Formats: sequence, C-alpha cells, structure tokens
Amino acid sequence: MEALWVFLPVLGAYLAHAPVLTHNLWPGFARPIDAGATWRGRRLLGANKTWRGLVVMFAGVVAVALLLSFLPAYWERVPDDIQKAGRGWFALLLGLGFAVAELPNSFLKRQLDINPGTRVLSPLGIGFVVLDQCDFVFGIWLALTPIWVMSLTQAAWALGAATAVHMVINVIGYAIGARTTWI
Repeated sequence: MEALWVFLPVLGAYLAHAPVLTHNLWPGFARPIDAGATWRGRRLLGANKTWRGLVVMFAGVVAVALLLSFLPAYWERVPDDIQKAGRGWFALLLGLGFAVAELPNSFLKRQLDINPGTRVLSPLGIGFVVLDQCDFVFGIWLALTPIWVMSLTQAAWALGAATAVHMVINVIGYAIGARTTWI
C-alpha cells in the first residue's frame, strides 16, 4: 500500500527525538510551546510539548524523507502526485503535518484535566491512548492535501500501521529510558 511508504519517514522523528530526551540535549530549548498560558484555568498544551521536541521531530521527519527520496526503491513507491510535487515539498509538508498534529490532542487532554504523560483508565482515557498513537496520521493527511489526497482506505491502513508501530516504539523508548511509560 503506497500510503504506508508515505508515512515511513515519520520514524525519523523518533530516531531524532529519543537521544535528545535520553541525554537532555539542548535543554535551553525545552521550553513549553504554550509558555505556561492557560484557558479556563488549564494549561493550553502542558509542559511536555516543547519547542525542542517540535523542532527536533520536524527536522527528523524532513531529514529522513529527503534521504529516502533519493533511493529509487523508496521514491518509486510513493504516489505519483507526491513525486510530481517534489522531494522538498513532500518532506516539508510531511514534517509539518507530523509536528503540529499532536497539539490539538494535547489541548483536549489538558482541558479534560488529563495530565501530560499520564494515562486514564476510562473509555475516554483509552480513546486518548489510541489517539496518541496515531494522531499524526490526521495531521499528515491534512498537510499533504495540497500535493496528494489520501483516500479513506489509505487512511485506514495508515492509522492501523501507525498505531501498531507507535506501540512498539513506545515499548522500545521505555526500555532505553526515553519514556516513562510503555504505552
């Protein structure tokens, strides 16, 4: 399925972010995006959504997308519309869609009093756990729209694959100390 090839560079976000978290690289940029701002007495995004994370994850996706795009075995598998738009647009839009996609989810959780990094064992909490694993699919779907329109079937495949792969990445991140929870 060609949509899965489109999402492959997303792994670059995790490859870039894990060492940054593990070794606390660039601590000066680990400032909350919301700068502590609140709405209805609750943080907009919380302390875990930082400028460092946003930039590093964006850069990781862009770098891997660009590198992969020079491999014919990869580039020939992405949709023709993306190939016509070019490597640069693809990489930038993919990175943007990935990096920004987590913000609405964080906003909703803060407004529902779900603390950053915590899990709530309720139907709503479980829904957020699942959404946390694949929220970037919606952001990428929207961001790539100017150059490629993903079908509902392709989106369903991407959501399923993203959820499964993200769960595995979470376990690995927990095992190496980059995460405090395994889900």
